[in-house]
Amino acid sequence: MLASAVWGAAVLNVPGMVTTAASPQSVHGYRPVDDLCRTARLVRFTQLYPSPDGSPAHHTERHPALDSMSCILSLQRNSSSSSSGDDYASLYLRVNLHKAVNASLEFDAERAGMQQQHYQTSDVPGLGEDAYLAYRDEPGSTDRSWHSVSHELQVRDGGMTYYLSWSGSYQDGRSTPPDRETIRQALLADSRDLLKALGGP
Repeated sequence: MLASAVWGAAVLNVPGMVTTAASPQSVHGYRPVDDLCRTARLVRFTQLYPSPDGSPAHHTERHPALDSMSCILSLQRNSSSSSSGDDYASLYLRVNLHKAVNASLEFDAERAGMQQQHYQTSDVPGLGEDAYLAYRDEPGSTDRSWHSVSHELQVRDGGMTYYLSWSGSYQDGRSTPPDRETIRQALLADSRDLLKALGGP
């Protein structure tokens, strides 16, 4: 009884002593940066698409409950004009540091939502606490010969959530579908480098 009383008093006076499924998790040393585009070197994708198509756009917000960073880039295989859809690609990066809520619940819900949208998902072991790749090749609604392709990587490590997506297109009989394994390896390699640059293990 004495032990129970002591524990009860500690819980009332030190709220952080008790954790629940909804309690926030550590961000494991990850830190916000002012320019995520500059921090993300993206060596593999730069090799695949050496010519930038316009200037990257970045945004960072800091808040006691949530730090959020994003970066959008448009890429091109070469600087010469081309009508081939597979010569162009877009990358979207987002990193959130959740300090007030448990990010794992929404992370799991997002994966379930992607599966409902007919993405093919596969686990990625050894990257954060939870990670998966999602892939979808979707024909156009008006012209079925045009395909929109999406590759997405989602990672959660404690209270840090990470998202990198590659999107491109191709046309049946006119351009070559992007090599799925090449994009997959670029997603993984460039993401590992960026997570380390942000202070991850």
